[in-house]
Amino acid sequence: MNHRHRVRLGRSGLQVTRMGLNLAAVGRLALGRADGAAAVIDHAWQRGLRLFDTAPEYGDGSAERHTGRALADRPREDYVLTTKVGRQNEPGGAYLWLGDPSPGPQFDFSYDGVHRSLEQSMHRLSVERLDVVHLHDPVRRADEALRGGYKALVQLRAAGTIGAISASADHTGLLAEYAAIGRRSDQQDPGFDCFLLAGRYTLLDQSGLDLLLPRCAAWGIGVMAAGVLHRGLLAGAPATDRPAYVRERVEAIRRVCDLYAVPLRAAALQFPLGHPAVATVLVGAKSPEQLEDDIAMFNHPIPAALWADLKRRNLIEQRTPTPR
Repeated sequence: MNHRHRVRLGRSGLQVTRMGLNLAAVGRLALGRADGAAAVIDHAWQRGLRLFDTAPEYGDGSAERHTGRALADRPREDYVLTTKVGRQNEPGGAYLWLGDPSPGPQFDFSYDGVHRSLEQSMHRLSVERLDVVHLHDPVRRADEALRGGYKALVQLRAAGTIGAISASADHTGLLAEYAAIGRRSDQQDPGFDCFLLAGRYTLLDQSGLDLLLPRCAAWGIGVMAAGVLHRGLLAGAPATDRPAYVRERVEAIRRVCDLYAVPLRAAALQFPLGHPAVATVLVGAKSPEQLEDDIAMFNHPIPAALWADLKRRNLIEQRTPTPR
């Protein structure tokens, strides 16, 4: 694996690096230490990452503001910038990140709401166009998101204000339904260009294989894989709050990795890229040092025998395409 290598993101035509930076952790960091947030983004740039994924909800706009500042002097054509619509915190709700019991995320997938959200995001990011816009976790408002927000995004894509339309979710069934939009022969709308799939194509969860990823591969829809470390579970975080069968599975996978002298984190970060529909893996980082470790794990050599051994022990699905 090479984190700098660029590939096409589905039918969007965009070229993304195989590793991208998700800015959720940067948004939390920015609330308490602005210089720390800038340092992470700057390090990502210096190390060749050219995909930056943010959202209004991340630090109540802080992630977008700091991303805009950090990338202000970078050539706009050299990187891919994404944000999300439909979900953001109430004013002051940013401190949810710090444990304050403020109101939770507010949803607005309406046509006008999406226009307002994007206008605000572009102002915070100091850009006039966005490469990818995700409908942010529309699972409970799937129809509303299509009737309102998606319609707005289609018009903005046609106008050139955004480059590609996506949805980000951990619900494979919903994204599989969204993937089918535009498949009717009498329909002019080409549908979604890409998706952000959170936690559903990983070493622990291959449910994306059932319907979503085959559709994406067949129909040219690019996939960004996120949540591949399962909130740190595959990176050594304590698992005391997880069911016993999950802890046992993690340990079984770790033992196989140890046999081949491969860190579990390396296998977890590289695994999703074995599927032809997956273009990139998104990672989050709280510091340049943590990001540097992610990069080292992403580039760590992994023998094909490790993947074969995981299949032999039924620790990953037999039908799973694995990295080469």
